Amino acid sequence: MNKANQNVFITNNLKETKELARSFVKKLKKRNLIALYGNLGSGKTTFVQNLAKEFGIKKRIISPTFVIIRSYKIGNKYQSLNIRHLYHIDLYRVEDKESLNGLGIKDVLNNPQNIVAIEWAEKMKNLLPKERWDIKFEDMGGNIRKITFDHKL
Repeated sequence: MNKANQNVFITNNLKETKELARSFVKKLKKRNLIALYGNLGSGKTTFVQNLAKEFGIKKRIISPTFVIIRSYKIGNKYQSLNIRHLYHIDLYRVEDKESLNGLGIKDVLNNPQNIVAIEWAEKMKNLLPKERWDIKFEDMGGNIRKITFDHKL
């Protein structure tokens, strides 16, 4: 059975979007996949940047559009959850799901010590695990965003 728990938020500025990302981290537990959906410029990368800050990652987070996968070591704050790495994956330039085979994404997804955020997750189609967070970003004009969280179980 595929149960869903959906919440919709409207953020009026970048500060509110950042706070939403920070509060979302508290809902994460071991082995979480975050599938991000939305048009270019809708806030996906900004959201991941703020997740990384909350995880204690000091490095500058940029979209891995050309390298596809970036890995970051998570700070000590989340060691008790046995979470060690944040993987940021951007599938914008991937043509089809067959192209994903050589990237090692399955290994990344199957490691329980990873949090994985995938931009353009719709390109993975049925390769996405059933249990995941689907987050959809909609640009409502200016800095206003409609962000829908859907926890798939």
